[in-house]
Amino acid sequence: MTDRSLLLIPGPTLVPESVLQAMAQHPIGHRSGEFSTLMGEVTAGLQWLHQTTGDVLILTASGTGAMEAGIINFLSPGDRVLCGCNGKFGERWTELCQAFQLQVETITAPWGQPLNPNDFATKLTADRDKTIKAVIITHSETSTGVINDLEAINRHVKAHGQALIIVDAVTSLGATSVPVDDWGLDVVASGSQKGYMIPPGLGFVAVSERAWQASKTAKLPKFYFDLGSYRKDGAKNTTPFTPPVNLFFALRQSLQLMQKEGLPQIFTRHERSAGMVQAAVSAWNLPLLCPVESASPAVTAVAPTTIAAEEVRSLLKKQFGIAVAGGQDQLKGKIFRIGHLGFAGEREMLTVIAALESVLHQLGHPLTLGSGVGAAIRVLEATP
Repeated sequence: MTDRSLLLIPGPTLVPESVLQAMAQHPIGHRSGEFSTLMGEVTAGLQWLHQTTGDVLILTASGTGAMEAGIINFLSPGDRVLCGCNGKFGERWTELCQAFQLQVETITAPWGQPLNPNDFATKLTADRDKTIKAVIITHSETSTGVINDLEAINRHVKAHGQALIIVDAVTSLGATSVPVDDWGLDVVASGSQKGYMIPPGLGFVAVSERAWQASKTAKLPKFYFDLGSYRKDGAKNTTPFTPPVNLFFALRQSLQLMQKEGLPQIFTRHERSAGMVQAAVSAWNLPLLCPVESASPAVTAVAPTTIAAEEVRSLLKKQFGIAVAGGQDQLKGKIFRIGHLGFAGEREMLTVIAALESVLHQLGHPLTLGSGVGAAIRVLEATP
């Protein structure tokens, strides 16, 4: 049977039917009054999701493009920055900063472990001359399934008094609470293909007033990603360049679905889905890559020792049409990752857990049939 694929990777994620239908309508002129109304609606929805009254700018870009915009608009060549690295995407932001001739100092943790907020405190407290211009953090490290303690790290940044906090929230926005205003986050970047429940193609950057002040002296070159242009045109519900109009239709619909569900319910659903997967993995006596207390609600990384991770992925795809992600870089072939963010929920988790149990049994991993599914059901029944 064809057309039965179930995509459970950390992005792109599943797209609701009504969002696909919204995206399928005829395009409209991006300089029309109709588009201005559409943009006004999605901007208000984005502010709701980011929990901010400030700017949330929309770019035609991936999450990496949004992060690049979040760096080049607020920093200058030679600026000293701290970058948290405990996975592939922390390392990517380090490479990005180096490409723009920033003075990068990394704060690291082993892949699969969270960053230690005290390491940031030590560096920031020692900076009596206030030479550190920014701290750059990956909130949910997609490559390992770790969520870093952004709130604690940000408290140390705020105590410093001068440095900006620049956040990669590509996998966390829409999966866990990222209260931009309450935490005083300066720059928060994300992408459409994760918790937003729409296809790839849009990047988002939330910007604080502190960051806008810093932008006045920033000297890194920019044109397409000049956020000042997006802010100016966004105030008139338009864009400086041609946007992917049909993705805006999709975004409006997905935000309406999210608002109908409610932020607390969305975050609880993601925690419940993560808990179901973690309980099943524990019942099968398979190791998780990271501690449960540091696990992201968006993705679970499993590090099997009795069977090959790639054999699990291959058989899962061949027999059940279910795609889960593999490991990246140093974890290639060593882990598989189950995405449970966006439109993926309890139904999809029960499906992948049942299928995985079958695959593990076929591959010879010792388990009791029904143990993983039973553990997941108990989590489902125990949470509201």
